[in-house]
Amino acid sequence: MAGMAEPAPHLELRGVRAGYGATVVLEALDLHIARGACVAVLGRNGVGKSTLLATIMGHTTLQDGTIALAGADIGAWRAHRRARAGLGWVPQEREVFPSLTVQDNLAVAARPGAWTMARAFEIFPRLEERARHPGRALSGGEQQMLAIARALVGNPSVLLMDEPFEGLAPIVVEELAGVIRRLRTDAAMTMLLVEQRTDVALELAERAVVMERGRVVFDDASGRLQSDPDLLHSLVGVG
Repeated sequence: MAGMAEPAPHLELRGVRAGYGATVVLEALDLHIARGACVAVLGRNGVGKSTLLATIMGHTTLQDGTIALAGADIGAWRAHRRARAGLGWVPQEREVFPSLTVQDNLAVAARPGAWTMARAFEIFPRLEERARHPGRALSGGEQQMLAIARALVGNPSVLLMDEPFEGLAPIVVEELAGVIRRLRTDAAMTMLLVEQRTDVALELAERAVVMERGRVVFDDASGRLQSDPDLLHSLVGVG
């Protein structure tokens, strides 16, 4: 309808300046993500991609700017409150509890909602097979599956994933990519994906953001980078 206002972003960062203590990593960063969108965050090493996710989760020092989730300003909230409000985080280090079984890793993170342990096992049948094994006994790929499943059973509305394919064999990457596709189509989950495997990230996300020196320097449809290898190379050094 003509004149109808655009829906408010599901996740929005405005003028964010953040880092670790007095060290500034993100500077004047703006980012707006629509509900149900999947956005890839790309860039060379050390440009602030992981710090972006950590800042959204509340693990850095926010010095200026605002972070809003579904219209609520969450910039002063502690990480656990942000998680309860709907942020799910898959950290780069996975951070599974090594002495707890797969079941217990999921149980400690579970919150009421559509994502149950049974549903997580349905998309990750290998985890169900390993349900009584401790986290330390899992392969790298299985630990990554557990990290994603653990975030899901927290029933987030926004899923933040930091390098989910790092160090994994191609067959495991494809399996996890299939899960992310399913989350996009079946669950309509809002996702922010930091990933060095640019080709996979651009295939999964409809929109790409490129960071440089703590700022967003490119924000457009993923197809633009997929169709322009020279532009991709100039921005992230691949192509």
